[in-house]
Amino acid sequence: MTPHVEPDPQAGAAVKAADRAHVFHSWSAQGLIDPLAVAGAEGSYFWDYDGNRYLDFTSGLVYTNIGYQHPKVVAAIQEQAGKLATFAPAFAVDVRSEAARLIAERTPGDLDKIFFTNGGAEAVENAVRMARLHTGRTKLLSAYRSYHGATSTAINLTGDPRRWASDTASAGVVHFWAPFLYRSPFYATTEAEESARALQHLEDTIAFEGPATIAAIILETVPGTAGIMTPPPGYLAGVREICDKYGIVFILDEVMAGFGRTGKWFAAEHFDVVPDLMTFAKGVNSGYVPLGGVAINAEIAATFDKRPYPGGLTYSGHPLACAAAVATLQVVADEKVVEHAAHIGETVLGPGLRELAERHPSVGEVRGTGVFWALDLVKNKETREPLVPYNAAGEANAPMAAFAAAAKKQGLWPFVNMNRTHAVPACNVSEAEAKEGLAALDAALAVADEHTA
Repeated sequence: MTPHVEPDPQAGAAVKAADRAHVFHSWSAQGLIDPLAVAGAEGSYFWDYDGNRYLDFTSGLVYTNIGYQHPKVVAAIQEQAGKLATFAPAFAVDVRSEAARLIAERTPGDLDKIFFTNGGAEAVENAVRMARLHTGRTKLLSAYRSYHGATSTAINLTGDPRRWASDTASAGVVHFWAPFLYRSPFYATTEAEESARALQHLEDTIAFEGPATIAAIILETVPGTAGIMTPPPGYLAGVREICDKYGIVFILDEVMAGFGRTGKWFAAEHFDVVPDLMTFAKGVNSGYVPLGGVAINAEIAATFDKRPYPGGLTYSGHPLACAAAVATLQVVADEKVVEHAAHIGETVLGPGLRELAERHPSVGEVRGTGVFWALDLVKNKETREPLVPYNAAGEANAPMAAFAAAAKKQGLWPFVNMNRTHAVPACNVSEAEAKEGLAALDAALAVADEHTA
């Protein structure tokens, strides 16, 4: 239960004023935003200075996998700060070694070497660099409807509109269509057709780009921000075979999907596939201190046994971040958070969201697993026309803005992106909290329904 907090609007106004005077926010037109002043958070909830409490169905940016302020993780950070608050990455530090060991223990296959970064985008940057150096090739293939980060190469790899303003086309980035049956680019009618045609499209792209020029293919195991499109059976295994055929490094981006989000430690386990490199961040320590990394297989790690790896970060494997990771991974194991996420998805969120889809004309499709779900909102279920246009802004985005406002009035903080809302609460969200979120979505979807035809 969250503590009772007395409203303090004056303090909230001061926080807001300082923010507006000095904080430059990401992905925003600075003069058009009105950030909520947050007074505190605990578990699955946060609250403002006016006394309004919100059930967080965004998990921050899909990273508070064990919720806010878990006492064991907070205590671990405090203890580490008192013992060794920071130390340079070139040294062996006990908590850094333990974090790497625990992560390697959970990664699939022989992904047993861990390179630490400060977050997911840096993980992608370094995974790509490793692949290029390992293969001696330069080109990179990534999917449309993807997000891999906002740093130089990562933003060029990204397949959504956030790329456009910075798309100076990092040498040799080529995009292709990954499978998405609901809005199939391949005119498929079944998952089997979608998978086969998507794989043929990928292999055709490789042929026309030149197989010997391609260093890596990078995919989000289950794309997150772009819509939680679970790949059809056989697709990722097929990509693995294509990579093996042409000597291409296969990178899976598990920054959002990893550490329990899909009801498995890593989403790759759903598909029985092992990449050559795997990026991670977010859920590794529930976002309490910035941390990300690359899990590296034996073959690629061996490339740098005698050859220096030309990359590094001042705060790589920061002791406070690693202490948070060790504590988080212990909590996830001890409290069976992964198993709980799978259970909530199977028994509460999945059935509940599908029931909402049956009753609301604005819900075109429900997709997901674990605590990783998306509702594709449409104007018309038959035509599947999105509720708002692709990359809509201003008045064109009014239906989604109205939906979001309605959700907040119900005490739910929603994840909204383009024509979708995602149900991505903490992995340890309770059944009661999940049902509370479903009830709030039910009310908010009535507003979306007003914009259907």
